[in-house]
Amino acid sequence: MMTDVVAQAKQKQVDRGTTPWYKFKVGFFVFLKYFSLVFVAFWALLPVVSCFITAAKTDKEYQSTTVMQMPKNWLNFGNYVEAFKASNMGVAFRNSFIVLIVVLVVTTIIGTQLAYVLSRFSFPGNALIRGMFALAALLPGIAMQVSLYKMMVGMHAVNTLWGYIIMMCGTDVISIYVFIQYFENIPVSLDESAIVDGASYFTVYSRILLPLLKPAIVTCMILKGVGVYNEYYASNLYLQDSSLKTVAIALYSFTGPMGSRYNLICAGVIITLLPMLILFLLFQKQIYNGIAAGAVKG
Repeated sequence: MMTDVVAQAKQKQVDRGTTPWYKFKVGFFVFLKYFSLVFVAFWALLPVVSCFITAAKTDKEYQSTTVMQMPKNWLNFGNYVEAFKASNMGVAFRNSFIVLIVVLVVTTIIGTQLAYVLSRFSFPGNALIRGMFALAALLPGIAMQVSLYKMMVGMHAVNTLWGYIIMMCGTDVISIYVFIQYFENIPVSLDESAIVDGASYFTVYSRILLPLLKPAIVTCMILKGVGVYNEYYASNLYLQDSSLKTVAIALYSFTGPMGSRYNLICAGVIITLLPMLILFLLFQKQIYNGIAAGAVKG
């Protein structure tokens, strides 16, 4: 009897799946899914495409044509050469990569160690420290710029690369909470077994727990790295010397009271995109795996 009921239910499900209305509904949702993907991809790529088009135009051609009107010569690399030389892009790349590497290394070490202490040790003030981090995450960064600038002036850190690096190494609260979540999902028995075998707390952190944090570290480094590489406000405020400018500030060389040369600006944008694009193509597998694993708890 039960077999007949199950067979009838399966047959009804098959019959419902073959109805025109069901096929139309499934087809509509499939169409909607791909349409939304194409729509979002189109609007995401449109600024990049417009940059490529504008970067290939001469000054006269840019002034006499619309933004999306095609250039006469796609092989006009003079704008790229002029943009690289006029903005001193080589120095900007050097400064940006020094800042990027140091900030990522320092923030990863500090963030993982803070998360290790807060998640593995119970001590008076643990909850208070977590609450202070949460409060710091709620404060807008622009509201703290006056006090931060006074601190930088008092340390004689304005217009110095080391001062800018220290400021950018400020604790990333979001990364700390991501690391805490990962630590809390790693069994404490691993720590206890290693300590019984004679390992110190630092050995447990560096040899056992830190390798297990690789997905979270990759995810946080991507988010932090993109923010540091594209950072404009703080670098423009604290790095006013031309020899200390970063990539974001280098693009500002083509603006002034007499107007902006957007064909050179777009050429500079394409140049600044190339290093990140090359790194993404080389490490896209690790990036995707890190983001996918970083999005899953447990």
